Amino acid sequence: MDRCPQCDEAFEPGYSVCWRCGTSADGAPPADGFVPDEAPPASRAPVVRKLNCLRCGEPMVLSRRMKFHEGSRTWPVGLGDVGELLVNRESFDVHACASCGKVEFFLA
Repeated sequence: MDRCPQCDEAFEPGYSVCWRCGTSADGAPPADGFVPDEAPPASRAPVVRKLNCLRCGEPMVLSRRMKFHEGSRTWPVGLGDVGELLVNRESFDVHACASCGKVEFFLA
C-alpha cells in the first residue's frame, strides 16, 4: 500500500489521492476546492438565523440540529443498527424562544 508523500497517510486501495490532505501519489498538491474528510462540509453546519419569536417577539436562539427517523421502525428492527442505515433520517435546525418556549424547525 502506498503512502502519501505529504502527510504519510496510507492510500486506500484503488485510490491515488490522500483522503486527509488531498495530495496525489505523485506529490501533486490538492485540487482546488478539496475538503478533507475530517472537516464537515459547510452545508452540514447549522445556520444561525436572526429570528424573533412569532408568539412573544423575543429573539430566538439556535438550540441544536436534530435528526428525525422517517417511516416505520418495524422493518429494519430485525437488522439492528445496520437496519438504521437503510431508512431516511431528515435533519432539522431547531430554534427556540427562551422566553415563551416556542420552537421552530428549519431544514438543515
